[in-house]
Amino acid sequence: MAILRLISKLNAGPVLKAVTRSRATLANADLHQVLVNVPETRVTEIGNGVRVATENSGLPTCTVGIWIDAGSRYENQQNNGVAHFLEHMAFKGTTNRSQMDLELEVENMGAHLNAYTSREQTVYYAKCLSKDLPRAVDILADIIKNSKLGEAEIERERSVILREMQEIENNLQEVVFDHLHAIAYQQTPLGMTILGPTENIKRIQRQDLVNYIKQHYKGARMVLAGAGGINHDELVKLAEKHLGDIRNEYEGVEIPLLSPCRFTGSEVKVRDDDMPFVYGAIAVEGAGWDNPDNLPLMVANTIVGSWDRSQGGANNVASYLGQASATDNLCHSFQSFNTCYKDTGLWGIYFVADHMKAEDFVNHLQWLWMKICTQVTKSEVDRAKNLLKTNMLLQLDGTTPICEDIGRQMLCYGRRIPLTEMEHRIDSITVDTVKEVCSKYIYDRCPAVVAVGPTEAFPDYSWIRAGMYRLKI
Repeated sequence: MAILRLISKLNAGPVLKAVTRSRATLANADLHQVLVNVPETRVTEIGNGVRVATENSGLPTCTVGIWIDAGSRYENQQNNGVAHFLEHMAFKGTTNRSQMDLELEVENMGAHLNAYTSREQTVYYAKCLSKDLPRAVDILADIIKNSKLGEAEIERERSVILREMQEIENNLQEVVFDHLHAIAYQQTPLGMTILGPTENIKRIQRQDLVNYIKQHYKGARMVLAGAGGINHDELVKLAEKHLGDIRNEYEGVEIPLLSPCRFTGSEVKVRDDDMPFVYGAIAVEGAGWDNPDNLPLMVANTIVGSWDRSQGGANNVASYLGQASATDNLCHSFQSFNTCYKDTGLWGIYFVADHMKAEDFVNHLQWLWMKICTQVTKSEVDRAKNLLKTNMLLQLDGTTPICEDIGRQMLCYGRRIPLTEMEHRIDSITVDTVKEVCSKYIYDRCPAVVAVGPTEAFPDYSWIRAGMYRLKI
């Protein structure tokens, strides 16, 4: 603004007019023009199958990380929790760097090093200055290949994970979603928690971690992703130097296979009358990442929306359920979700409500679900599509979200879908598409239901199941 004021003083007439036109042009640029200007995602596969994928935006900072096709879904009842345990051990020293050396090197770079484990992926990434990219890749590769996994460090981290489990037990949203997976995918790997049961954490040994690395940390199951100020050719050379010796052979371990996970409509209630609210979730089986039904389900998910009492809004919020919750005091908050895995998913809603209002909330929710299946309007679909495209861009604000998007899509789709293609797919969704897909996944389906808290007045499963259809005239 100071520069514009200086220009206006020097030449108030034509210069100010030119600036005004420029602003107007930018303001009127449509979404498609914005998406076209997004840098391309370049992909190269090196000799051992490791894929290198980058988006170069020319920034002075970057995020680079290694995405591995391995998570708790590839575990069994005996070793459930080993992937998350291994992630905790990543920063405890390697054969080339002690834990102190590793921490000092990252600190002196001014970088941020982090990792996380999900049900289908394990991720190690670093955010740093673009000039420090070679050192960041060196550190990440060292962690992946040469973690020391010392016995003393394992025992210390065992205690840390057990404390983390206690903290998660106090996070009721995490508790509800763990219960939801457990009943929706009974007796399957997706039904297990990411951290694993306490008895597993207490007995996991170094050899269990070594075996998991041998089984899953293979070149063909890895993606080296980068976003920000990253030169693609440079990152490819760094991948060949630091990751090129990772092998794909399976010696002494089984080849990991993705077992199918059957969805089961069922319920679980954990009654605790000392809790102030009911924390609940209701979900049906959704679509996998590469299923074409996924986008219409995302549009339907956007129509349901989310709401929190602290936001206010009342009748001015777009979501019908948000309006009803505000005016009739149905709940304290709710959040619709569409959680996807490779071949399945969970589509539903998480909510927090007073115990005497939970039934009314579920009644309004199911009325909205049936409306989406049978009577959704064009204006509702158009608004949801616009909001979905906006959220799609807002979630890619920064090098780290972009890098995560690249790594996840490379593992889920085998490529990164261009934003222009995603826009075209969303625009092609019609009212009939939403009705057809939602009728397929929601209408007359058996849901998975979880309720934690004072559940005495929470509706029975048979009552909820009866609300999953409406007589059509």
